[in-house]
Amino acid sequence: MISVNDFYPGLTIELDGEIYIVLEYQHVHMAQGQATVKVKLKNLKTGNVLRRTFKSDEYVPQAFINKREAEFLYKQGDEYYFIDHETYEQHMLTEEQLGDAIKYLKEGTIVSVLFYEGNPIGIELPTTVVLEVIETDPGLRGDTVSGGSKPAKLETGLVIQVPLFIQIGDKVVVDTRYAKYVERA
Repeated sequence: MISVNDFYPGLTIELDGEIYIVLEYQHVHMAQGQATVKVKLKNLKTGNVLRRTFKSDEYVPQAFINKREAEFLYKQGDEYYFIDHETYEQHMLTEEQLGDAIKYLKEGTIVSVLFYEGNPIGIELPTTVVLEVIETDPGLRGDTVSGGSKPAKLETGLVIQVPLFIQIGDKVVVDTRYAKYVERA
């Protein structure tokens, strides 16, 4: 059990039979009331984000998550297969378990597979990935680095805003936390 006063971003807890990761927290002290802790939580299985308020004297069970580095191998239907290079075990996760992470996966991507009680429950993406632009409007003459932006569809189906000088076939670095263009690869 862990006190809600000891929450920190990245902590995993068990709540209502589900595993959540703490995204944000805030201690609130009232003048004549009991202090509370407001928390923003993300469900590791479904990806849903919720806000919850706890009394400052509450305790919740901590969920111990193991991470193992693995490589994305292939997709079959709505199942995604990963291989652990240390044990050579293959782990299967469904589209539902992966959520929005599938928009950043291509064969060979190295990720951390998250395990709870020995079962894979999700993945943690690297901070950035390199993806190829497969569809975008052509740039105009005179487009510069400091110019505007345009939508671009990447090889995984993700659509992000890129600078005007990016063309079809260019490889771009994408920040997986914010789905934002970082630079040309």
